[in-house]
Amino acid sequence: MSRLSRLTHALHLWHRLTQPRYWFYERRLLTEVGRSGKMPNHVGLILDGNRRFARSLGLHTSKGHDLGAEKVHEVLTWCRELDIHHVTLWVFSSDNKNREPDEVKHILNLLASEAVEQTDEGDLHKYEVKTTIIGDLAGMPEHVVHALRELERVTANYDKMFLNIAVGYGGREEITHAVRSWLRTKLDQGETLEQVIGDLGNEVIESHLYTAGFPDPDFVIRTSGELRMSGFLLWQTAYSEFYFCDVFWPSFRKLDFLRAIRSYQARQRRFGR
Repeated sequence: MSRLSRLTHALHLWHRLTQPRYWFYERRLLTEVGRSGKMPNHVGLILDGNRRFARSLGLHTSKGHDLGAEKVHEVLTWCRELDIHHVTLWVFSSDNKNREPDEVKHILNLLASEAVEQTDEGDLHKYEVKTTIIGDLAGMPEHVVHALRELERVTANYDKMFLNIAVGYGGREEITHAVRSWLRTKLDQGETLEQVIGDLGNEVIESHLYTAGFPDPDFVIRTSGELRMSGFLLWQTAYSEFYFCDVFWPSFRKLDFLRAIRSYQARQRRFGR
């Protein structure tokens, strides 16, 4: 039996031995969360820890990304079960482009294959999930861009749930893009600098963000124990609630998700007041 096979077998055995205890705790959490009834309308998820999870098991980092992609399907199911209508997943940042070329290639190919699968017959069709790609795709392989844009196209008319997938995304870059987009529009209209300055305000910038037309996140969850936002939706999260979870993304369990939701339900949102 190979080392990977032994690891997989050990993980499955551990899961079977601990499953009853976790199942009862999960059911209790689900009851508590359901009793409150206070659900976030929009949840942002920073999917962190794929590489560290793989290394902790002695696996190649690519396996961590593969397992992380599988976890996305589970978490979207949990969101759907709780009637969370808007979800934003940060799957690949602008800074991630600077990683080792082989790792970047694997991540982008994984994104493309997942997009193709969902375009053809995935759950996004089944549950009518409108999917929007947010971020800068410039310089990415043509097949990756095509797969992501095709997924957007085929889900454009759905309205049961709304999913933003942040690819090549950086919060500072998004705000810069929004301002530049606004300035180009005003320049094309022949307006003067004084007119542009007079018109520029929060609403103008919001209307040119990648997420224009979508509600701001109520709640943001980051896995892996890192206590920072790293530029995730800088503008949109001004009044969001945050939750930092110690577990790596591939090992993020439903009970971890329910704990996070329970934490959100216990908070009183003040919106700066």
